[in-house]
Amino acid sequence: MSAVLNKNHYLFTSESVGEGHPDKLCDQVSDAILDYALSLDKNAHVACETFSTTNFILVGGEIGFQDPKVNLDEFNSNVEKIARQVALDIGYDSAEKGLDGKNCIFENRLHAQSADINQGVVGKGLDEYEGKQGAGDQGMMFGFACNETPSLMPAPVYYSHQILLKAHELRHSGAIKWLRPDAKSQVTIEYDGFKPVRIDTVVVSHQHEDSVSHEEIETAIIERIIKPVLEPTGLLDENTKYYINPTGRFVTGGPDGDAGLTGRKIIVDTYGGMGRHGGGAFSGKDPSKVDRSAAYMARYIAKNIVAAGLSDRAEVELAYAIGVPFPVSVMVETFGTEKVARQKIEAAVEKVFDCTPAGISETLNLKQPIYRKTASYGHFGREGFPWENTDKVQALKEAVK
Repeated sequence: MSAVLNKNHYLFTSESVGEGHPDKLCDQVSDAILDYALSLDKNAHVACETFSTTNFILVGGEIGFQDPKVNLDEFNSNVEKIARQVALDIGYDSAEKGLDGKNCIFENRLHAQSADINQGVVGKGLDEYEGKQGAGDQGMMFGFACNETPSLMPAPVYYSHQILLKAHELRHSGAIKWLRPDAKSQVTIEYDGFKPVRIDTVVVSHQHEDSVSHEEIETAIIERIIKPVLEPTGLLDENTKYYINPTGRFVTGGPDGDAGLTGRKIIVDTYGGMGRHGGGAFSGKDPSKVDRSAAYMARYIAKNIVAAGLSDRAEVELAYAIGVPFPVSVMVETFGTEKVARQKIEAAVEKVFDCTPAGISETLNLKQPIYRKTASYGHFGREGFPWENTDKVQALKEAVK
């Protein structure tokens, strides 16, 4: 039972899942297939879904190549090899771990994209949009940023990811030999208003070999994984609670413990529940699908707003209609933390950022095979992705003058 907190104090919790979580296995397979398609045709349209269960992987969905030199049958002949390699890279190399990437059953149900969808996306839809790239679907997408962490991410989800990234490092290096691929973490932070003041609770459940004791697991995860990540924050204290493999045993895991499916970890992928979500998943979708590209653009905008010092927190919503080459709405929310009028920030956003589907792909250079590495440990808050750049700070400052 949580203690009653002071006025303006509250607890907020976010989780992360490791690369070996069955849903994340599926996300990575879908994005690896997307990357392969984009390596052959930068304008490929891809909607690839993956399902996994005990010693079984299934992929399906739609592929539309714009380059006539690329053949779908030839493409499909390499999909199985890609999916198996993803599983092996994660560490699923034996049935006792939950999946044997080399010997599991594999099925491919990818087929050609609908011509009806394709015509609106490539600018052959209604006459008024002729020649202009339309959005690949309708919907709304949100981006969020805040000044709680150096990456301008909310602290609970950021530190949840960092814990599992540390576990990933120690597992792949062999430093902790009994770790297996499947894992989850959860961090609860006490806030005073919008300021994190302490870490209240940390939960880690990590798959392990059968031979290791619970005591050894608990000690290693707290002392070698959690504390090296969280002690530098200064937010741990003597009252922080730790729950490590709280069922007492986590040997059966991966797709053997729970079926996996592409796109089921949308809150893990984004902001851990802090900030709204439009509902669309990312993995397996090429950048013509605004579910993905506009969510990246919304993060890019929000991060630049906060990095420019225009507000301490920013949430951006973009909304689209299928086949239409511009957003139907753009919204900026600053939660009362703005340093200049919110209306000025919103006007600056519309001036500085091109939020058309074509403009997003060009601004963020999205038509390249960069997506598999996005598919675990969060799409946001990690360096190396173009939507994490803060290169529009000066332009925003000028635009609000």
